[in-house]
Amino acid sequence: MFISPMLLHKADQPFNDDSWITELKLDGFRCIWTKFNNKVRIYTRHNNEITSMFPELINIDIPDGTVLDGEIIVSDNEGKPHFEAVMERLKSKKSQHKISFCVFDILYINNIKITNKPLLDRKEILSQVIPEDNNLLTKTQWTHGNGESYFDLVKQLDLEGIVLKRANTKYQTGKRSVDWLKVINYKYANVYVSGLRKDEFGLLLNFEDGSYAGLLEFMPTSNRKEFYKVHNKLIIKENDKFKYLDPKLKMNVKYRNLTSKGLLRIPSFVEWVS
Repeated sequence: MFISPMLLHKADQPFNDDSWITELKLDGFRCIWTKFNNKVRIYTRHNNEITSMFPELINIDIPDGTVLDGEIIVSDNEGKPHFEAVMERLKSKKSQHKISFCVFDILYINNIKITNKPLLDRKEILSQVIPEDNNLLTKTQWTHGNGESYFDLVKQLDLEGIVLKRANTKYQTGKRSVDWLKVINYKYANVYVSGLRKDEFGLLLNFEDGSYAGLLEFMPTSNRKEFYKVHNKLIIKENDKFKYLDPKLKMNVKYRNLTSKGLLRIPSFVEWVS
């Protein structure tokens, strides 16, 4: 049985408030784990069943009539979540990456829906369902308040970010709620525009040293209009897919991290740089 998960809103800055809890934002992918009639099914947040991709999660010691919400991750050699590795594992049964299922919420227990219980009550129930953590199955650690210091630590360790959750909130199925907030540890870089994708909007980017930096798809409409006004003068060649530009336009972008190929992961426009 699939349950559409509660989703996060973005927040620009962390804050300290003891009526909220703070968790580490894990750089993996969201999944809903269910067990009814002793049959385990695992779903992505978009209701795609992926049970067969993760056979090690089928026989974990969880009572029948349970639904868990969490993140599947793969850790690198430093113990940090590695997004590319977990996506490789999701896409290929041949992948040898070992996963961890990090659970942060419980929605059903003993066939009883408990989404109306406050978050801290659900956390307590979860601690009874998973009394001891191991490499495969673990509970997400959390703390009362301390969002600012937690985020400072995340930046020092170069992790993805934090999640702030109102401690007494109910689980709001299928809703993006301001009771759950994510603060991303963005990095910033100055880059040049070296091309334009013809079909769906996308800008080819170069680093300041001239090397390829990736594809930008996130730019506000007003800034796109500014770009379209001047880009024709910069076209140097084109093919069926791209118009290639003289890299004169410079912008500042924010991004999650560099990929294993040295490209910007999910870059988005911040401002033009003169």
